[in-house]
Amino acid sequence: MGLTTWAVAPSSPASWWRPAAGAPRSADMDYAAFKALGLALPEVEESTSYGTPALKVKGKLMARLKEDGESVAIRTTWEERERLLMVEPETYYITDHYRDHPWVLIRLPQAHRDGATRRLAQAWLLAAPKSLLKRHGASVESI
Repeated sequence: MGLTTWAVAPSSPASWWRPAAGAPRSADMDYAAFKALGLALPEVEESTSYGTPALKVKGKLMARLKEDGESVAIRTTWEERERLLMVEPETYYITDHYRDHPWVLIRLPQAHRDGATRRLAQAWLLAAPKSLLKRHGASVESI
């Protein structure tokens, strides 16, 4: 089950990740906007990883800005990564470093706010401890 079907019931306690109705779909996201979306998730904090700004939940890495300043590496599932690479190769990509890890790279200038919101919500689900997931009515199995 993909993240887009994860919170189908509007009254679901796990529907907090959904973008606002009518949210703009324009591209040209930057790290400040991406970071703001991530920090809106429960207990996400700004940190660093490999000397670049990063987002972590309870100390576990969710996403980090790449050295180019225009891409982020974000935690995902193998299935979602393959789908993103196939459907939106202008936005999502990998390098040899990430080939053997369930992470995908996002070109922020090509990213849409709603897509970034979904990627961050999924990364949160994958990185958050089970106790935090339970408190927010969420589950990794629902990805």
